[in-house]
Amino acid sequence: MTNFTFVLKIVTEHITIKNEELILTNQRVLYWHREEALILSDVHIGKTAHFRKHGIPMPDDVLQKDLERLKHLILQFGAKTLLIVGDLFHAERNSDMTTFKEWLGQFPDLKLVLIKGNHDRQLKSLMDDLNIEIVTHLALTPFKFLHEPNKNGKDEFMISGHTHPGVLIKGKGRQRIKLPCYQITENQLILPAFSLFTGLNTRDIPNGVVQFAFTDSSIFKI
Repeated sequence: MTNFTFVLKIVTEHITIKNEELILTNQRVLYWHREEALILSDVHIGKTAHFRKHGIPMPDDVLQKDLERLKHLILQFGAKTLLIVGDLFHAERNSDMTTFKEWLGQFPDLKLVLIKGNHDRQLKSLMDDLNIEIVTHLALTPFKFLHEPNKNGKDEFMISGHTHPGVLIKGKGRQRIKLPCYQITENQLILPAFSLFTGLNTRDIPNGVVQFAFTDSSIFKI
């Protein structure tokens, strides 16, 4: 695996939901101190290898950069668990899964829990090989974790991914800037896509939402 020497700037925003402190970061993950867990969504491992297999040229270091960011975050927070809220993988088994397995070797005691997403169609043998616990949803009081936001849920607070939320910031003149964000309503928190190789959805904005957008060096409420 390629070694990177970049310095990652981690900016945080502390919020409280249901009397639980959560730490939002500008690196597309949140940290739940009570569970010592990094929570993230839409990593899409295998996407770049899938594209290359079908003749679409892609940079070789997209996945490595995502994994290097994740390594920094695990070490920064001392996380014991990675809770992935769907779409850890993107396509059929390919060389990116081997890269991921080698990367995991750095963290033999790290627990991986995957809430199965619409792209997570790999064989159980792959999940067993990577020692990943797979569930369709997960309840950890006071939260329920599932991949796709449930617009009808009212009695429990849900943490989801799937939509790749973003905001459109108006600049000078006709300038428009798209930024990833967290979306928070009365009963749900939607995570940004972790992978940098994803689009941003600036259209689906829930009612009554508060958004925390971020850049490489800042995080701010909208």
